[in-house]
Amino acid sequence: MKSLKLISSAIAMLICFVTMAQERTITGTVTDESSIALPGVQITIKGTKKYAQTDFDGKYSIQAQKGDALVFSYIGMDTQTFYVQSSNIINVRLKNSHTKLQEVVVVGYGTSNSEYEDRSYARAERKREKKDAQALKGKVAGVQIQNNLGNAASPIRTIAIRGTASISSQNEPMYIVDGVKVKANQMAKINPNDIDNVSVLKDQAATSIYGSKASNGVVIISTKNEIYKNLSEKELDKKLNIMPIPTEPTQEDYNSFVENAFESPKTAPLSTFSIDVDNASYTNIRRFLNNGQQVPKDAVRVEEMVNFFKYTYPQPKNEHPFSINTEVSDSPWNSNNKILKIGLQGKNIPTEDLPASNLVFLIDVSGSMEDMNKLPLLKQSLKILVNELRPKDKVAIVVYAGAAGMVLPPTSGDEKKTIINALDNLQAGGSTAGGAGIELAYKIATENFIKSGNNRVILATDGDFNVGSSSNSDMEKLIEEKRKTGVFLTCLGYGMGNYKDSKMEILADKGNGNYAYIDNIQEANRFLGKEFKGSMFAIAKDVKIQIEFNPKQVQAYRLIGYENRKLRPEDFKNDAIDAGELGSNHTVTALYEIIPTGVKSDYLAEQPDALKYTKTENSSTNYSNELATIKFRYKKPDGDKSIEMVQVIENKSVILEKASDDMKFSSAVAWFGLKLRDSKLIADKSSKEIIKLAKQGNSNDGEGYKAEFIRLVETSKLHN
Repeated sequence: MKSLKLISSAIAMLICFVTMAQERTITGTVTDESSIALPGVQITIKGTKKYAQTDFDGKYSIQAQKGDALVFSYIGMDTQTFYVQSSNIINVRLKNSHTKLQEVVVVGYGTSNSEYEDRSYARAERKREKKDAQALKGKVAGVQIQNNLGNAASPIRTIAIRGTASISSQNEPMYIVDGVKVKANQMAKINPNDIDNVSVLKDQAATSIYGSKASNGVVIISTKNEIYKNLSEKELDKKLNIMPIPTEPTQEDYNSFVENAFESPKTAPLSTFSIDVDNASYTNIRRFLNNGQQVPKDAVRVEEMVNFFKYTYPQPKNEHPFSINTEVSDSPWNSNNKILKIGLQGKNIPTEDLPASNLVFLIDVSGSMEDMNKLPLLKQSLKILVNELRPKDKVAIVVYAGAAGMVLPPTSGDEKKTIINALDNLQAGGSTAGGAGIELAYKIATENFIKSGNNRVILATDGDFNVGSSSNSDMEKLIEEKRKTGVFLTCLGYGMGNYKDSKMEILADKGNGNYAYIDNIQEANRFLGKEFKGSMFAIAKDVKIQIEFNPKQVQAYRLIGYENRKLRPEDFKNDAIDAGELGSNHTVTALYEIIPTGVKSDYLAEQPDALKYTKTENSSTNYSNELATIKFRYKKPDGDKSIEMVQVIENKSVILEKASDDMKFSSAVAWFGLKLRDSKLIADKSSKEIIKLAKQGNSNDGEGYKAEFIRLVETSKLHN
């Protein structure tokens, strides 16, 4: 009998393991009939307690296996069921619901036109009669419901009860759920299946009970089991999985910089800069726009916006780790100017050929990290990375709050359960000793250093250091010293409201590193899952670009973006100067705007008189067929000496209509970034034209990121 029980137990465990092995991550986007993203849609696996919700972009992620039934439910929409088949992507379009709520009662002083007798109401009365509400709209007199794009306070629907005021977001009613006053975004995330009845108070009936704040009416919702009764606002947000949205990012910190100006090749013959593979600025901007907030000017780094997207450059065909690709076309925002695009494509190294990894997760568990979009999102993000690890890889976990400590010693990548359990046990609380955490993380990484391996500290934080050496200059000195160990750095930024972008950028720039802002689990899946090799494995470091423009063809030039990555001409050959890293299969794109010779421009500074003793041109040589000469220097990941590459750019331009899709789309992204920065160097700031150009260049968009960009530009038009 005992042996029978053991066999049964073993079979049960085997079934469990098989089930876990069959599970995979299903992702997708949920929209309404107008293709507008729906936040707060609940996705459940039928017959289980597993569920997920869409984020502000309408995106979701859930673990499921083939044959599972995914049920999509949303208030005011028909519930739909989709079965998991071979595809890992299930996109859903929900239709407006025509079903009946159990109860909708409109009350207020005055005469009722329903089947009930004429009477005045001073309070809400429950009626067990069923009425066709069509989610309140059109069936309850005086109630208006409208789509609301990008509104942080009400990301899903705006409800207004018609009275003396016009219908607008300022005239939303008060919401009461199970006796608790809630916000519009909280109300909108309530599962429609939990609703027992809905009542609406108008006029004096509302103000006599709830005061002047109820002058626009009150929507009263009761759930079947009063599941939201007596909950605080914070508890309600947690139950509904709502991330906090500050009205203004007053505590966020960004490095200020001045936009690159036009320069003459006669007085500034060389333009030198470090590559930048970071894309944190784009996801941070996306967060602001999705929340209906004004984007801080200094949060916009145009090169990081451009480099968020992948372009179709060819793989390198020689001994160098990247290919060089150039293209010249018309400027879309200044019609008389040209755009030079420079694209690098990193070599795609097969996963099995990548070196072993020695990773240290450095995790901020201070009190500021307790919000849903910080430590909880952070833990889920790092689990995605853990799933990519191989047995030859190892991970240690260091945490810091008031002090720093190691919670997991170096552990093999095949012990995923141990690593994930350590992540699950993390809790937030205390102050933020970031400097101490960095010291300990680098110490552990150095002690476990793998020669010719991938040695990397992965810092995950909101950047709000406040104990010990914590200023930006302190962080810069510290990380420059740690860079000498040969350990690379990846910075993952989380949160909003007190986010310290400036610190994260400095750490990544000065620490042989890269930097991503994780605004949702889909972004974590992109950066740490799909682009794992590019994010975590450097194939070249200290990559620098130096370009010399031909003054016979170029009257003036300016580098678009890269303001924080510019180098002095003499830094190009100085191997002691740090520059950017390029990962496996990564692309890097840089754009220059050029004013051709003979073109009159309002953006040109007054040219100096010709010099008597110094000549910048060699008149005896004719370079009429050359626009510029471009040089690259890079080091191998474990090297100390740079390798140089040189390429001549032909003086050959194509009209924008015939330019590549990559040229069109990257120019559109840069154009939008310049508009967000309120650039004084662009003549045309039309969102309509930006959208038109982006649509023309939208190709190879299997993941939908380019389509999402177009939607963001369209959304931003509503706030202009």
